Amino acid sequence: MRPAVIGHRGLGCGVVAGHQQNTISSIGAAVHSGARWVEADVRRLADDVLVVAHDAAYPDGTRLADITGAEADRRGTLRLSTLLAELPHRVGINLDLKSSMDDCLPSPGQTTAGLLAPVVAAEATRRPLMVSSFDPAALWLLRLNAPRVPLGLLTWHRFPVEMAVAACVHMDVEVLALHVGSLRSGTARGQIDSGVLTSLLSLLHRCGRQLLVWCPQIALARLLVSAGTDAVVVDDLPEALVALSPSPQPSTSCSAAADTSPGSRPQHPAAPSALPGWATQRALRSGGQADAHHDGGG
Repeated sequence: MRPAVIGHRGLGCGVVAGHQQNTISSIGAAVHSGARWVEADVRRLADDVLVVAHDAAYPDGTRLADITGAEADRRGTLRLSTLLAELPHRVGINLDLKSSMDDCLPSPGQTTAGLLAPVVAAEATRRPLMVSSFDPAALWLLRLNAPRVPLGLLTWHRFPVEMAVAACVHMDVEVLALHVGSLRSGTARGQIDSGVLTSLLSLLHRCGRQLLVWCPQIALARLLVSAGTDAVVVDDLPEALVALSPSPQPSTSCSAAADTSPGSRPQHPAAPSALPGWATQRALRSGGQADAHHDGGG
């Protein structure tokens, strides 16, 4: 099975080929370039509207948590509902849930995670989908309220791998979403130790989990993919799709793409054929009840 290649915030972080991250323009261009998975950030506004945005505040200092959906519309911020309506169902999406400090004030159901749970529970019946977050409490709330949605534990730069692996397993999270910096830590010239990577993948797969690595450069992405990493979240998606494309194989067809979504548990006899069904045997590399494949991060 091929790994999922996920477009980071669409075509990539920042502005790629003239497209601003986390916009319909960037995500649409990613799909046009051949991506079957994209990543997008999700935040909550003051009136509980969910929008696609990475930063907690606009460049002028205005906090998203302080404005309404109408104001966000005027500023050109993409609503999550619009993205899900316009994104083809064959395209998988990795939603990076960005908790806000203000999530400490409302009841759990009105936090970013609480508002997102019913949305992704419904959406997972229509397309390949997973939710990742740096916030363990948000992942716990999603598991409680949307148990069939695959989840990923995001780690930041140089987060200890030993701690991350144990946390992923015992939090009942399907995917460990490591920043590539965690794999470089302590190695000469910032390279990835292939032996350590192989051991990590073997351990995660034995526990029924999968590895997603976000923000590797192309050369490191090649190494990760060749070692069996289940998914990579990449910037400059068009270049990455070309660089990471497997050699054509006679048996490859559209149906083969349905085995590449991040979330399926490898080599598991009871694993379903659809990513959205990853509650009983949840998984990254299978497709979805729609269609699926290539797949993003922080």
